[in-house]
Amino acid sequence: MTKNTLHDDLIVFDGLIISNWGGDVFDAMRKGGLTAANCTCSVWENFRDTMLNIGAWNRMLAAHSDQITKAVTVADIRRAKAENKTAIVLGFQNTSAFEDRAEFVELFKQQGVGIVQMTYNTQNLVGSGCYESTDSGLSDFGHDIVAEMNRVGMLCDLSHVGPKTSEDVIRASKRPVAYSHCLPHGLKAHPRNKTDDQLRFIADHDGFVGVTMFPPFLPRGNDSTVDDYVTAIDYVVNLVGEDRVGFGTDFTMGYDKPFFEYLNHDKGTGRQLTEIWDVEFPDGLESIADFPNLTAAMDRAGWSEGKIRKIMGENWLSLLDRVW
Repeated sequence: MTKNTLHDDLIVFDGLIISNWGGDVFDAMRKGGLTAANCTCSVWENFRDTMLNIGAWNRMLAAHSDQITKAVTVADIRRAKAENKTAIVLGFQNTSAFEDRAEFVELFKQQGVGIVQMTYNTQNLVGSGCYESTDSGLSDFGHDIVAEMNRVGMLCDLSHVGPKTSEDVIRASKRPVAYSHCLPHGLKAHPRNKTDDQLRFIADHDGFVGVTMFPPFLPRGNDSTVDDYVTAIDYVVNLVGEDRVGFGTDFTMGYDKPFFEYLNHDKGTGRQLTEIWDVEFPDGLESIADFPNLTAAMDRAGWSEGKIRKIMGENWLSLLDRVW
C-alpha cells in the first residue's frame, strides 16, 4: 500500500483542535482526510454561554452536513469515515460550564459533549491547573464531577491540569482518563509538559496520552518540523507502549492575538498566565489539511503500518469505546 493510499484508508483522529470554526476549517479537515476530532466549544465560558456555543455548532453542522457530522458514539465516527465526512466530537477545555451543578454534566452529554478537561491552567471548583501556584488536588466537588462523568460516559482530560489534581483524577476515575494534548517534559522542561513518571502513571492506570505539537512545548520551538513531532510521539510510545498513544495537535487555525490573550488570562479576563506566543506550527504540518504529511513522516521514521494505524486514530477509538 502506498503512503497516499495508506493515509486515505486510515482512521485519523485529532485529540484536540481549537480553531476558528467555519467553512475554511471544515474544508481543511476534508482535504487532510481527518476522520474525527475533539473540537473545543468551551474554555472559560459558563453554562449559558457554552450552550450558545453548542447552538452555533448545531447550526454549522446543519449548514455543512456534506462535510461534518456530530459524533456521540464510536460507530458515528466509523460511519463518518465511510461517508467521507469528519466527525465532530464536542469537547470542553474546562469544567467552568458545569458551574456548581453536577447535573449539568448529563445535560451536556445529551448535547454530544464527549470529552471535558478538568481545569484550564488555573484553579476552579474541581481542582488546580498547571499554572496555579498551589496545586491543592481534586476537590470534594471534583470527586462528584468525576463520578458523574464516569456515569454518563464522558472522558476526563488532564492536559492543562496540575500534577496533584491529575493524579487524584487518575486514582478516582472508574473509567480510563487521558492527556488529550501534551508533550514530554523529558524533551523540554515546561509547566505544560508531563514528566516520564506522570506519563507512565496514567498509562499504568489504563489511561491514554495524546501527543501535541504546540511549538512552545517542543525542543526546537517555532523551528520544529513534522519529523520533530514524530520523534516526540515516539518518545512517549517508548515510555508507555504503542497501544496507549495518539495525537492531539492543538491546531488554532484562523485565530490571532486577541484570542490567545483571552485564553492566556485567568478566567479570560484576569492575570496573564503565559506569554502571548507568536506560534508557527511545524514545517510540513502548518494546516489541518496537511495530515497526509504526518502519515508520511511516520513512514519515513520506519514505523510499521500497524503502528501508524494505531497512533493516527485507532487507539483513540479504542479509548472512547471504553469510556463512552
